[in-house]
Amino acid sequence: MRAVETLSADILILGGGGAGTLAALHASNRPGLKVVVAVKGLLGKSGCTRMVQGGYNAVLHPDDSIERHFLDTLRGGAFINDQELVWILVNRAPQMVAELENRYGCFFDRNPDGTIHQKPFGGQTFDRTVHRGDLTGIEIMERLRTALLARDSVLVLEEHRAVGLLRDRGQGRVCGAVLLNIRRGTFTVVQARATLLATGGGPTMYRMATPSREKSLDGIVLAYQAGALLMDMEMVQFHPTALVVPGSELNGAVLEEGLRGAGAHLLNSLGERFMARYDPDRMERSTRDIVSRACYLEITAGRGTPGGGVWLDISHLGRATVEALFPGMVERTRAAGFDLATGPVEVCPAAHFIMGGVVIDESCHTTIPGLYAAGEDAAGVQGANRLGGNGVAESTVFGALAGDVMAEEVVGTPRLEPDPHEVEAHIEAATGPLRRDAGEDVYGLLDRLRELMWAKVGVVRNRSGLEAALAELAELKERAARVKTQKAAPAFNLEWQQALNLRSLVAASELVAASALYRTESRGAHYREDFPDQDDENWLCNVTAVRAEGGLRLEKRPARLSRINPLVGERRQ
Repeated sequence: MRAVETLSADILILGGGGAGTLAALHASNRPGLKVVVAVKGLLGKSGCTRMVQGGYNAVLHPDDSIERHFLDTLRGGAFINDQELVWILVNRAPQMVAELENRYGCFFDRNPDGTIHQKPFGGQTFDRTVHRGDLTGIEIMERLRTALLARDSVLVLEEHRAVGLLRDRGQGRVCGAVLLNIRRGTFTVVQARATLLATGGGPTMYRMATPSREKSLDGIVLAYQAGALLMDMEMVQFHPTALVVPGSELNGAVLEEGLRGAGAHLLNSLGERFMARYDPDRMERSTRDIVSRACYLEITAGRGTPGGGVWLDISHLGRATVEALFPGMVERTRAAGFDLATGPVEVCPAAHFIMGGVVIDESCHTTIPGLYAAGEDAAGVQGANRLGGNGVAESTVFGALAGDVMAEEVVGTPRLEPDPHEVEAHIEAATGPLRRDAGEDVYGLLDRLRELMWAKVGVVRNRSGLEAALAELAELKERAARVKTQKAAPAFNLEWQQALNLRSLVAASELVAASALYRTESRGAHYREDFPDQDDENWLCNVTAVRAEGGLRLEKRPARLSRINPLVGERRQ
């Protein structure tokens, strides 16, 4: 086996966003533990938590209630959420807001009386979204980054990506991972008693996508390849209002949901407020799945803008008001050639968040011993559709929980030796593109993948499109395995990194398309035009996915209706 650097840790955390940093902070509260955090980008400067604009859902107002937040989340998720995980979320979110402010120094916007200001978001029956202007994620991640860098017991490895999970020689417990040092082009084996997947999701396999550009669903794919059970992979959320700026890095940048909560209108090319056709009661404050689908259908019906979008207009509130409430969004639109404060802005749906992921229990355990998951890598909390403001709440709540659980459970757990053949296999697979004299072009394959997923596995789906997508994905998978990168030095070889991203994205796309074909109904973010109705009799369930000897195995699993059964109105608290 080739020489690689080896590190030992009690806890290995893959990811440095909201879930990863909170997990590291909580785990390092226990004296004597060594924690290693591997971040694909820069700690606190990359990933999706930093990109959060709107805010953080938590019950703080006396007129709001935990029960209300719970029901809003279940209704938004079309009742296939894991109800015990949702109960944890809504109960711990208020405590986490207090912890973020009082322990780490986050400062959220205030009302004149000094209480925390909460603004309206779609799909909620109460205005419960805590925020810092319209750039909440920057506030949270800057404070968490500062706190984590002060912990001597935490080793942060920036620009390190995991290329494979490691199991002990008996092929049982996960005992660490193989990391690629992007800066040096070398590999490090981290042996750990507990490993947390907190890499974030990021469905960037679509032509229009909002996540941080380094995202490629690595954590979910690593878990799948290791044999962990996945769930709800068909549930990909499209944010309804992403900027349309072709040829610019701002193409796909999100305009936050608080705009619609504050009264912004969505207009088609005829000047109609078209949400009256799709949700006349809630209009623009409907849930993201309904608003995204409405935008998409207006565009495909020929009522879209010249750039292939619709118009978002909040200028009727007045320039001064818009600039005061949404300074970050105003600045973003001006950089893109629009002006949110004075006129309409061209937007369209874009892939934003994946509700599916790795199956976890109430302590963040996956189905593989030694492996934990939190945040967007994990499934169950959001069900078929995520409410805006519940994403960063999930990441921080379950990241903190995972840190506490791992710190408790690693005590007395032996540090196992990984299988050296597995280490070598991961490195061989990762370095393949560097060794080939001829092969496929990674950029061309990425473009083809994104167009394919947008056209056939996007906002609106059908059987023929999904079957065609799976056939093309099988071909892309073979071609991705033959990618050749330039014979440049491996250190900071960005083409090589894109090849590794492609590998993850093709695998994730196959999971999404196969699960979408399997679920023959429409529910939440999953819309089948050949099965347009929600079918609770047959599909009030989750779709599980696991790697099997004959390939991908999909099965139904009854939704966990442990507190409320929507079919009978039963409640058990």
